[in-house]
Amino acid sequence: MERPIRLVSVVGKKNSGKTTLLVALAAEYGRRGKIVGTLKHGTHPATLDHEGTDTWRHMHEGSAQRALLESAGQRVLFQRLDEEADPVTLARQYMSGTDIVLAEGFTTHPIPKIEVFRREEHDEPHYSPAHPNAKHWFAMVTDQVDVDYPFPTFRFSDTSWLVNLSKMAWDKAMIIEG
Repeated sequence: MERPIRLVSVVGKKNSGKTTLLVALAAEYGRRGKIVGTLKHGTHPATLDHEGTDTWRHMHEGSAQRALLESAGQRVLFQRLDEEADPVTLARQYMSGTDIVLAEGFTTHPIPKIEVFRREEHDEPHYSPAHPNAKHWFAMVTDQVDVDYPFPTFRFSDTSWLVNLSKMAWDKAMIIEG
């Protein structure tokens, strides 16, 4: 039986700092010797490949359902999909052998969430007590000063928030059995 995988999502609106936080968390777990996987939810088709490359031709001219690109130290799978998969399914299918999976996005899915919110970019965060998945939020990283959320709030200006947040995320992560 494979070891369980922890899963946490970093959510937030455009330009809030989701990727920056996810990368910082991944680096912190890496420093602790953890094997980290990441998932990124896109709102538009990925453009990793472009017209004229061999893999593009496999997918578009050859109508392949899957094209796997293998090169020294790297592997990329291009796959046609009829519908999006949820992050738990993706973690089970592609992230075996990892200790924790950090997912960027997936706001509507019922998985533990950290939100990144910058008042300078948006008026309101995704979080609201009325959000269908409100119970899955467990932390907020923000530039707001006067806030009262029902979970811990970390300020970008704090000096120890990354260590504390990484410990909290580890403890609050959804456990996916193999």
